[in-house]
Amino acid sequence: MNRTEMIDRIESRNQVWDIVIIGGGATGAGCAIEASALGYRTLLLEKYDFGKGTSSRSTKLIHGGVRYLQQGNVKLVLETLHERGLLLQNAPHIVSKCPFVIPNYKWWEFSLYGAGLTLYDILSGKYSFGHSRILSRKKVIDMIPNIETSGLKSGVLYYDGQFDEARLIINMAETAVKNKAVILNYFEVKELIKSNNKIDTVIALDHETGRQYRIKAKIIINATGVFADRIRQMEDPDANKMISASQGAHIVLNRSFLPGDAALMVPKTEDGRVLFAIPWQGYLVVGTTDTPVNNIEIEPRPFDYEIEFILKHARQYLEKDPCENDILSMFAGLRPLVSIKSESKTKDISREHFIQVSDGGLLTITGGKWTTYRKMAEDTIKQAAKIAGLPYIKSITKDQRIHAYHQDAGKFGRLSLYGADAPELKRLIDSNPLYKDDLHKNLSIQAGEVIWAVRKEMALKVEDFLARRRRTLFQDARSAIEAAPKVASLMAKELNKDSAWEQGQLKEFKKIAENFLPGNGS
Repeated sequence: MNRTEMIDRIESRNQVWDIVIIGGGATGAGCAIEASALGYRTLLLEKYDFGKGTSSRSTKLIHGGVRYLQQGNVKLVLETLHERGLLLQNAPHIVSKCPFVIPNYKWWEFSLYGAGLTLYDILSGKYSFGHSRILSRKKVIDMIPNIETSGLKSGVLYYDGQFDEARLIINMAETAVKNKAVILNYFEVKELIKSNNKIDTVIALDHETGRQYRIKAKIIINATGVFADRIRQMEDPDANKMISASQGAHIVLNRSFLPGDAALMVPKTEDGRVLFAIPWQGYLVVGTTDTPVNNIEIEPRPFDYEIEFILKHARQYLEKDPCENDILSMFAGLRPLVSIKSESKTKDISREHFIQVSDGGLLTITGGKWTTYRKMAEDTIKQAAKIAGLPYIKSITKDQRIHAYHQDAGKFGRLSLYGADAPELKRLIDSNPLYKDDLHKNLSIQAGEVIWAVRKEMALKVEDFLARRRRTLFQDARSAIEAAPKVASLMAKELNKDSAWEQGQLKEFKKIAENFLPGNGS
């Protein structure tokens, strides 16, 4: 995934692209895999870095959506459980099974939750992650050692999946590149141009070089999530607003607050949402909230009352009570919720994701959830091919392995997240004694991983590495800030940048990292 080679392919192509995708999050990367797997000439352009927005700020769950059963949406749960199974099948180095425990503090709760999760198991079918069962009070305490025991009656155990979503997006981008797609970050679409009342050209700016490109395509796909309206309004400044954003906040704590391998699930909080406390890469992620927001920003910050809400509910269920000083990092993500569903050319693919085609032929895909990205992409590319007059080809991505696929990545130890790439990365690390150095005493990350991210994974900024190629900023923001100078130095040498670039990067990263630290007020 070499950026220079990608740009060379744009500059050497005189033909029209079949499909240009705007947006490099889960949906955009999924569309790039789908389109390129079918042989369509595919180009993806991302304004920031891959997964910079919502797609790297989730609760780290690949799940069927237990709460949708409460809503009676069995069809959606079936689809999501099916896609959950495909993700484990095609990316086992990133996706893993995880036990979840629902503690019961009232005698009637065990039968209610037990019945619902039995249905969850049945709907999973051959893609089941494990059978749910009722737990005794003692077993709940064994599995969740720090659980609040006062009034505890029993519990329910069920299984779902967890993952590192930012790493998965990088592997998805690499998968699309293997399929001969061209994928570029820091490449902003500035303008949409029509011919004969149909959009067939994008004007795009390479933020690294300042060069502008005029790119023609048979169809343009808007996969920019919460920013979808901004792209739609490039075509029509008066376009009706489609997106309403909801913010989900999370905090990250030391694992001492939830020892063991099981996650805690609280089925109903004061705002009606599910609350999770999930062991993740040596840390504990707790969330999430559901807060409507009017300002859609690329760097959302949790509100103080959201953090207090999470801490309050965590204290209700954990005997060791967390406080603000215990927070290692905090983050917020914006969910793209579709607020209009009745436009004449809006195609309702499911209750969770939507495809809209404008009068000028701009195809917008939005809504949905991480787990169903592949199905969203399949629906989108099928519709795009029809509009663009491309030959119909049946989807083949159900069985397509994601780059770095490995069934036993755990054997690679600290490099397990890299899956099948781990042996090559280890050879790189072993090639230079400096590459073996740890970036920080609190982090299990070696200097050679920075070099790998630049050479192999299109990392261009300090943030790209510390936030997404590795997840340090999301796990331990203070350690990430302390490690940043070493990362900047390594990247500067590899990218042939000067000291002014290093200082600029450190200033930019510190400003971003402040959003991940509690106590700054918001």
